[in-house]
Amino acid sequence: MKHLPLQSRYYRELLTGYSRYIERVGYNPGTIKTLPSPVREFFYHLEQSGIKSIEEVTPKVITGYCRRLRERPCHGRPGTLSDGMVHGHIWALRIFFSLMLSEGRIVVDPLSLLSFPSPRKQQREILTREEIEKLYKASETLLDKAILGLFYGCGLRKSEAQALNIKDINFRGRLLYVRLGKGKRRRVVPVTGKVTEDLKKYYLQERIRMLRKSSDPEREKAFILNSNGERMLGQSFWRRLRYLVFRAGIENPGRITLHSLRHSIATHLLCSGLSVEQVRDFLGHTNIESTQIYTRITTNNEN
Repeated sequence: MKHLPLQSRYYRELLTGYSRYIERVGYNPGTIKTLPSPVREFFYHLEQSGIKSIEEVTPKVITGYCRRLRERPCHGRPGTLSDGMVHGHIWALRIFFSLMLSEGRIVVDPLSLLSFPSPRKQQREILTREEIEKLYKASETLLDKAILGLFYGCGLRKSEAQALNIKDINFRGRLLYVRLGKGKRRRVVPVTGKVTEDLKKYYLQERIRMLRKSSDPEREKAFILNSNGERMLGQSFWRRLRYLVFRAGIENPGRITLHSLRHSIATHLLCSGLSVEQVRDFLGHTNIESTQIYTRITTNNEN
């Protein structure tokens, strides 16, 4: 919630100092970008509560704030914040109060007097092959099929689909290049003939029409464009998938996310006889343990 305005110069300066600290100690760029936002939201809450100094923050204040976090709407998707999101806010505050303690701004870290349960690991939602077929049948545009091709057919993460450029797809060789995956890792994804054909049709037909709607130079290299002719981002991908899920009449549609398609292709590939090592390389996992989770899912589905 970076847009929340802080009225107090005191809190603005604390936030600036926090941002400089996490950059100085060497957190990765993504973390440096996201960690200040939960702290800003906490400062905003303190201002609204009439708390003018960090020294006034007690365990009771933090407990009340965490209760409010669990009740407030999530701005990225329907519903409230997940356990993982709340845990992320608490983690950001732990770093902040640790910094305040080391600088002598507080005598006791109020968070050290509290304990919070670890977030429950979300169950991986796996679509059946029949449900995947329903999504394809529900597709109305070449864009719809391209989105399913990237997230299911190629098993991309949201960030990887967002960053995908025209040069990253070799139609003739049936290869897709992930230039900057999770942990800055690169990989080459083999693409089936059907998915290649869907991506090619979108590129040669539908994308051309979208290209005329924007003067943004970024559009020239971006592979997937939104209705305004600009690079498509995560929320647009998610909204389109949600529409397809409802149109397909899939049971319990709220359980399905973009990442569900990635989980599904991993499970289906293992069921088809691919080795764990091959699926690991396909998904871009660093550790094979991450991929072996799908072998347990496959076994459970067979029982």
